Amino acid sequence: MTAVSITKFKQPKWQAIAVFTLAFWLSSSLILDLVIMPGMYAGGMMTQSSFASAGYSIFWVFNRIELLCAALVLTGVLVLYNVQADSSRNRRLTLILSGLLLAIALAYTYALAPTMSTLGLQLNLFEPAAAIPAAMDQMHWGYWTLELTKLAAAGTLLTSLYRNPA
Repeated sequence: MTAVSITKFKQPKWQAIAVFTLAFWLSSSLILDLVIMPGMYAGGMMTQSSFASAGYSIFWVFNRIELLCAALVLTGVLVLYNVQADSSRNRRLTLILSGLLLAIALAYTYALAPTMSTLGLQLNLFEPAAAIPAAMDQMHWGYWTLELTKLAAAGTLLTSLYRNPA
């Protein structure tokens, strides 16, 4: 009986943790997408040979932070889903969205970012900078598709968690 009351007592903390983590994740994604990367592009860094390694360094750190955020949000949603007795459509939606966010973060970290940096890496220092490979354009489309999906899912999940008090 004591375990049940302790679990119910900690429920609002998990909801707050999930909401603040999602807000941090959304804001940092928007800063990276709308400020940092366009600034690097406008500064002419994309024409330099070190762009792929610099971009990978930035995304290596950011993708690990995204994985931590996704895991923390999924944990919070699982705790909230487990503690509440009702199995409403809203709870299932939050569980699906948080799982989708984790899948997107895993795809960024272990598939998309390494492949994009490999395509842009210049291995021969004595040759002039090569043109951007055609496969890189497809990877950019994939990145932006996943990014828009991530932002929509995170926004929906944030709204759902914020509007439904524990």
